[in-house]
Amino acid sequence: MYAVVLAGGSGTRLWPLSRPECPKPFLQLLGDETLIQRTVARLAPLVAPEDVYVVAERRHMGLVAEQLPALPAANLIAEPMGRNTAAAAALAAEAITRPDDEVMLVLPADAHVADEAGFRDALAAAAEVARGGSLVTLGVTPDRPETGYGYVLARPPAREVAGRPTFAVERFVEKPTAELAAELLATGLASWNAGIFAWTRGTIRDRLARHAPKIVGPIRAICQAGELADLDAAYPSIRATSIDYAVMEPASLEGAVAVVPMDVGWSDLGSWAALRDVWQASVSGEAAAGAVGRGNRRDLGSTDTLVLAGDRLVVTIGLSDTIVIDTSEALLVCSAERSQEVRGIAQELMSSDRTPAPREEGQ
Repeated sequence: MYAVVLAGGSGTRLWPLSRPECPKPFLQLLGDETLIQRTVARLAPLVAPEDVYVVAERRHMGLVAEQLPALPAANLIAEPMGRNTAAAAALAAEAITRPDDEVMLVLPADAHVADEAGFRDALAAAAEVARGGSLVTLGVTPDRPETGYGYVLARPPAREVAGRPTFAVERFVEKPTAELAAELLATGLASWNAGIFAWTRGTIRDRLARHAPKIVGPIRAICQAGELADLDAAYPSIRATSIDYAVMEPASLEGAVAVVPMDVGWSDLGSWAALRDVWQASVSGEAAAGAVGRGNRRDLGSTDTLVLAGDRLVVTIGLSDTIVIDTSEALLVCSAERSQEVRGIAQELMSSDRTPAPREEGQ
């Protein structure tokens, strides 16, 4: 079994700390390790470092090598540009020469998992299902009718694999309305789509050829010819889409997809509010309801507030449900409820060329 970690991003959702030159996976958001370092570390001992591969844009390869020195250089696979997860998964399936019957785990580099042992157990169960020829997705047990995530709807009955219930997938549901999300939760069969997968190399190569030939075709031809430099010419014309759209959804209609539910304290850290929630979960007692965060900060009477400060003192008084992110280039203050809108502001600043000058890597 081997693991493929997909790393990258546009650096907009956690602006101003994240940026195109150093997106979320390479940031120290929850301690001394970056998110990609935490992702690789939690795979052990299920997957050894020599069996971990990283697919990332070429411009981020220096960060990958610097932050993951235990990985062999040959395990770092560079894309000329980001084309979403379908192209990245296809490149991994074609460029990594492993037996066709070996299980490949695919996971994002920037998620948070509280119960790491439980997560490894879920991965092991998913791998066992994948050995039978299924495409497997890991579904997160939802605790609220979240509209920001896609959903996986299971089809009973369940079968037990490695001590965990496993279901065939009925269908995928993209980010639903609040009403539909509540209806999905009421079924007891819905999970959040975490973007974490298990399949054998042979199975995913076959399914890519079946459902996404225009994505995998040019990548396969280049890898078989051994001319990876030719990716530069081919990549711009490859459709940018997710592996969910390209393969998982059509394959589920053919009964080829299974889901392993897990309840492991997962978060995609897709907004400042999501990061605040993880910070609060890590703090005990009354402090969790106050102002959480790090850096040179002082607070008086704030609630449900995240403050990430640097060397400059940041003082907050009486705030509620607020995000404060202070960097040397920009200061963000926003309602946690509207923190998803940060992405739009960051994109607007980039398009108008008003972004602050990037910091040097590692600062």
